[in-house]
Amino acid sequence: MKYYSLNHKAPNVSFKEAVINGLAPDRGLYFPESITPLSEDFIKNISQFSNEEIAFKVIQQFIGDEIPKEIVQQIVSETISFDFPVVSIDKNIGTLELFHGPTLAFKDVGARFMARCLGYFNKENTNKVTVLVATSGDTGGAVANGFLGVKGVDVVILYPSGKVSDIQEKQLTTLGQNITALEVNGVFDDCQDMVKSAFLDTEIARQLTSANSINVARWLPQMLYYFFAYKQLHKEHSKIVFSVPSGNFGNICAGMMAQKLGLPIQHFVAATNVNDTVPQFMVEGNYNPKSSQPTISNAMDVGNPSNFIRIQQLFNNDFKNLKTAFSSYSFSDNDTRDAMKQIFKNSGYITDPHGAVGYLGLERHQLKDNEYGVFLETAHPVKFLDVVESTLNKKIEVPTHIQSLILKEKKSIKISSYHELKTFLQSN
Repeated sequence: MKYYSLNHKAPNVSFKEAVINGLAPDRGLYFPESITPLSEDFIKNISQFSNEEIAFKVIQQFIGDEIPKEIVQQIVSETISFDFPVVSIDKNIGTLELFHGPTLAFKDVGARFMARCLGYFNKENTNKVTVLVATSGDTGGAVANGFLGVKGVDVVILYPSGKVSDIQEKQLTTLGQNITALEVNGVFDDCQDMVKSAFLDTEIARQLTSANSINVARWLPQMLYYFFAYKQLHKEHSKIVFSVPSGNFGNICAGMMAQKLGLPIQHFVAATNVNDTVPQFMVEGNYNPKSSQPTISNAMDVGNPSNFIRIQQLFNNDFKNLKTAFSSYSFSDNDTRDAMKQIFKNSGYITDPHGAVGYLGLERHQLKDNEYGVFLETAHPVKFLDVVESTLNKKIEVPTHIQSLILKEKKSIKISSYHELKTFLQSN
């Protein structure tokens, strides 16, 4: 499998090169040269396969022969070694719980997969590689956990000061070893811009790779849990609508890749908070990125979502075609709190703010009688304890390992500019 830059000004590369480079030299995102649909028999008989067998079948074409089959199977097995249940909320709505991994967030899948791929590619390399990543919340913790102790890899995480939850911050600032957290005076987009600038800086770029969803090894594995959800639902529901809480749009883009592989998904809804660049694009047809605004669903506080260009590529940049398969709506913090209350009152189910935004996306979509809606619950409610407890007026039980995490001492380095980031990277 070869990958090309969506800016079309850089050489095509292998999967290994795409993973190690992160971003193409022309600052474009890598995209697979071909997408071969899976067989209709495989999709039809998906219930007969284990999650590990499904995952290997889905991901193999994007790796090719660059990692031996038995190693890919091991990577897949370790990546998805937890549950992905669809929980019923209403007669025609369920939620896909993606928080059963080690850091209680959907990003555990991509982070674990990428860490293991990079560890394999780097096993004979005597030079260290630095994984540079920006986070608006959950990415940092998942990447830190996935790469903790990986030989030959240092991880540097940039996060916006005061704009992640307390538990999210502790997940990136308390691990030590090969993990360093840089606390940025700014918003997530500032962190992301610094990371992109570092990859274009010829003085330091050769030692860097990215673990944001711009990296193909972080982005593509997210296809897997759409297949797992379909496996659970397809016998009773033929028309499934996924509503995905969306920030950088890697998650929903992976779902649309699953659709291109033949998964019969009826429609996608990208539900955002007030950072509404994509919802506005879907109305006006003009893409106008803006500075991100802080919200209670902070992992989605992205004003210029990197992965939306991949979604456009999937539809050959045909706006009319995109609108038939994809909708996008934005919601305020008040809307989000009201949805959390409504879901809890009607079903007793506790959502985090991001899941609640996903639920609102299904409400706005207005499911037809023969459609079944699935919103993605992308993080455990405990990661947003203050918001959830104050909204629902209910105490949430904190898992034991999170209780011990809260007591750990935060260690971060504060920076305000790209110059400070570069100086840190050069000195280390």
